[in-house]
Amino acid sequence: MRPLSESLLSDEDRRALLARARQAISETVSSLTLPDLPLAVGRLAAPGAAFVTLRWNGKLRGCIGRSDATHGLAETVAQCAITAAMWDPRFEPLCVEEMARLEIEISVLSELLPVQPEQILLGIHGICISRGSNRGLLLPQVALEHNWSLEQFLEAACRKARLGAGAWRDTKTRLCTFTAEVFSDPDLLPTSGKQAVKANGLV
Repeated sequence: MRPLSESLLSDEDRRALLARARQAISETVSSLTLPDLPLAVGRLAAPGAAFVTLRWNGKLRGCIGRSDATHGLAETVAQCAITAAMWDPRFEPLCVEEMARLEIEISVLSELLPVQPEQILLGIHGICISRGSNRGLLLPQVALEHNWSLEQFLEAACRKARLGAGAWRDTKTRLCTFTAEVFSDPDLLPTSGKQAVKANGLV
């Protein structure tokens, strides 16, 4: 079965993934038990790597993902959504009261490929830096969100991998890039819906 990262998702696929992520989070938060979600079919059942980013009032509330396409994309998204909501070590578990204002962003990842630093395109490529058991991954949108230069982007990935900031220059360090198809709740709303969401302070 061909991985999802090789072809773009339709708006219907994107809505289905966002709905699944929200349902998985909502049921887990409200009942403290893992949800019994329906099996995915078609494209969403194909192997896929993904990250789920949660924001509340515009601020990061959790981000967890998998860069290996060992499970179906829909399953990966649901697992990452639950983990980001409940077990991201940087945050307290999400509570029911936060659900109404929770924005979900999904990044569907391509395959990770070795690359030279000068080949990286900011805003297009995410990066994964590793050495031994140390590993740090940053999504493509992170560099733009922080207005980083390429060197700052690489240094941040090194720090996330718990390596020295300049470890990316070392030949023993493995550097890979990937692209990501990124979408969130407001992206798929009609214009009138986007205006309403903005008025409510969700974007």
